[in-house]
Amino acid sequence: METLLKIEHLDTYYGESQILRNINLQIRKGAITTIMGRNGVGKSTLLKTLTGLLKAAKGKILYKGNDITDEAADKRARSGIGYVPQGREIFPKLSVLENLQLGLEARRDKLRKVPEDEIYELFPVLGQMKKRMGGNLSGGQQQQLAIARALVGKPDVLLLDEPTEGIQPSIIDDIEAVLKKLKNSGEYSIILVEQSLDFAREVTDHYYILERGSVVLEGAAEELSDDHLKRYLAF
Repeated sequence: METLLKIEHLDTYYGESQILRNINLQIRKGAITTIMGRNGVGKSTLLKTLTGLLKAAKGKILYKGNDITDEAADKRARSGIGYVPQGREIFPKLSVLENLQLGLEARRDKLRKVPEDEIYELFPVLGQMKKRMGGNLSGGQQQQLAIARALVGKPDVLLLDEPTEGIQPSIIDDIEAVLKKLKNSGEYSIILVEQSLDFAREVTDHYYILERGSVVLEGAAEELSDDHLKRYLAF
């Protein structure tokens, strides 16, 4: 399977504190790669470094064979790296459709109209609520909107930071179904940061487990047992 994104010997700091240490990952095309670990081990920091929101202190980020380590975040977004942050960060005073329109900024084909049929097929509730203000949606609906906004940009790589956190079970099921559809399309590589092992087990192809800012375990989903994973997830 083709490697779309490769991280080599990556270090990242917050101020004087080193958060990531010698991270090596390979993200394969058309697969879901899940990053897991206890709170505070650097999972969100890793995603922010990949998007360019944080600067790598050392190492390389290779995307489609090109070194993007020093590229700005907006350039990475326009090159096909989509990001859904923890906390969603939708615009509460814009409508659902207006929030989706912001995703067009990352399009490489210069499309200026939201592909509504495509998006609402994945997220029917957004079609029903497209005139509603983002702030009037439930937490789960806001999460769906955040994912949909990223997809409007037609990314090759989609980074999702804890998409099931604080979400009601029915919408978790909907998000799971969307991720499976995206994977089965073969058009997206997905990097998922997730705390729920039950959810991760349903969608993951390959795991990387972090502890104290380093990769301590990695492998294909079928190679790693729940006992292997829980060793680094239990509090």
